[in-house]
Parts: sequence; structure tokens; C-alpha cells
Amino acid sequence: MLKRYDYMDSDEFLMLKSQEGDDQAFGLLYDRYATKMVGYFYKMLWNDRNRAEDMTQDLFTKLIKNGSSFDKNKNFKTWIFTIASNMCKNEYRHEEVRRKHVDSQKSVSPTFDSEPAIDSALFKRRLDEQLSELDVTKRSVFIMRFKQNLSIKEIAKVMDCSEGTIKSRIFYTLKELATQLKEFDPKRTS
Repeated sequence: MLKRYDYMDSDEFLMLKSQEGDDQAFGLLYDRYATKMVGYFYKMLWNDRNRAEDMTQDLFTKLIKNGSSFDKNKNFKTWIFTIASNMCKNEYRHEEVRRKHVDSQKSVSPTFDSEPAIDSALFKRRLDEQLSELDVTKRSVFIMRFKQNLSIKEIAKVMDCSEGTIKSRIFYTLKELATQLKEFDPKRTS
């Protein structure tokens, strides 16, 4: 008889079943996390959809090959994001040339007349540009917190540091982004 898993089963339980070779359990984990991980890689890796999808496939391949390294006493969500974060760090090391190219292609910020109307598409594009300019730690913390909705505690586990350090990183990242995106501040005077 084939075991049926459902949304009530924990990620950790499903990973343990996957370690035992249960393809159905692994499939459910894939269904739960594939879209999240594509989104994470997309934001972390220069908004490149193809690269994000490839990295997601690589991530799940790693889970299949190295699933035995999962500690049942750990949180699966923080474990998978830790692996993904490390994969991004490796990509950055290999893509330094691309980063220099992106820096050289930076466009001049648009200026606004007296009307402070905010174009959300323009803001999103500028935010993405500024995120790509951040160092890997700041970008990763921002994306995990505000795009993937991980808690401070979960991010601290992924980044292997204290919650206070994560709060500080978020504060300084937001401060830096606010400075870089000041043209979108509704309180800004012309």
C-alpha cells in the first residue's frame, strides 16, 4: 500500500522519509519549496529566471544526494535556506566579472518634478538594482526577511550568527537602501 502524505506532515518528517528513499515524501517537499527557492535564487542572482530555475534544480539534486546530512533535530526550512545561501555565495565568487559589468552599466537615477507620485514598477526596478549592488550578506538577509518571510530567528540559524546581529544587518541594510532610493521618499521636498 502506498503511503499518502499531506499538508499536515512536517517538513522534517518528510525529509526523514525522503532519506529512506521515499519519492512521494521528496515530491511533496519539492512541491512545498521549489517556487520559494526559485524566488530566492531569482532575487539573489541578478533577477535571472533561468539561473534561478537551474540553481533550484541543483539544490534539490543536492538534497537527494546529500539528504543523509539532514539532522532530524534541525528545522528543514532553515537547513534548505542555508544550503541555498551557500550556493549563492559560490555563484558570487564565480560571477565577479559580471558584477563589474553590472556596475559599469548603472544608469543615472531619474529625477522627478514637483509631483511626488511613485511609480511602483519604477520603484521595484530600482529596488532590484540596489539589491544587486549590496554585498552578499546584506542582500541575503533582506531577501530572506522581506521576500521569503523568514523570521529573525530562522535567518540567524541560516547565517549562523546571533539574532541581534541579524537585526543589526537588517537595520543597516534598510538604512542603505533608504539612502539609495531617497527619490521615492514621499516626505522628500523638491
